[in-house]
Amino acid sequence: MELGAIFPQTEISPDPDAVRDFVQGLEDLGYDHMFIADHVLGADPAHHDHPSLGRYSHRSVIHEPLTLLAYVAAVTNRIKLATGILILPQRQTALVAKQAAEVDVLSQGRMRLGIGVGWNAVEYEALGQDFHNRGRRSSEQIEVLRALWTQDVVNFGGEWHQISHAGINPLPVQRPIPIWLGVGSSVAPRPPEVALRRVARLADGWCPNIPLNDVGREVVDQVHQYAREAGRDPAMLPLEGRVHIAGKNEDEWAKDVRAWRDLGAASIIVEARGGGLGFPGQHLNAMQRFKDVLEG
Repeated sequence: MELGAIFPQTEISPDPDAVRDFVQGLEDLGYDHMFIADHVLGADPAHHDHPSLGRYSHRSVIHEPLTLLAYVAAVTNRIKLATGILILPQRQTALVAKQAAEVDVLSQGRMRLGIGVGWNAVEYEALGQDFHNRGRRSSEQIEVLRALWTQDVVNFGGEWHQISHAGINPLPVQRPIPIWLGVGSSVAPRPPEVALRRVARLADGWCPNIPLNDVGREVVDQVHQYAREAGRDPAMLPLEGRVHIAGKNEDEWAKDVRAWRDLGAASIIVEARGGGLGFPGQHLNAMQRFKDVLEG
């Protein structure tokens, strides 16, 4: 199985040297990719109410993912660079195409764009985007991204996008850059059907946040059925499982990995947030321990 690490947004400092030490340490440990979350703005819990504000608020240190991945591209040689997930509908699509292509060029083809629709309406409002049509709009955005990454000149007319005979330059190394979709959350473990159908129709891979029980199995089976209905082979839709290691012992880590394998996961990403670890050293030690368990 491929092995990735979730960049510990909210448990880091703004120190670029510490960021460098962490990502170079991951590469030295043999990790295949790094997965970085996205929030442009943090909402103040004194004025906004959402279950996720306990982990992401205006007090949280959140590095901008595409800018950070450009930095990581310069200080690493092999590790793949994945957004996990970029909230695509709150951004201008052509600008994301340009930024992601640039990271892919600077990293010599190591970019993976993980996208989702998010939950933070405060960000959408501040960025001038519509929170309520974000799911439908993201499907068109994917079409636009792939056109801009593979064609010198794009002429596109859609419901939300108009491009008149224009293109980006340089094009990415990967044409197109792989697009992975994130669905589910700890507060909504069963994603809506429309989101699962979007994964089945459009994704190059998916990284669901779903429980490791019968509900999770039903979600995976649904996506596979929807993929077949869309004329796709489910085997061509890789699944990435997420293992939270904070508060668990190594036997529990191994149990979670086995459960994801049973669900058909082709890769695992590990998250150490929530364990009170220092950055970067203690986080790297946790990454080493998890890799030892996975390979044991």
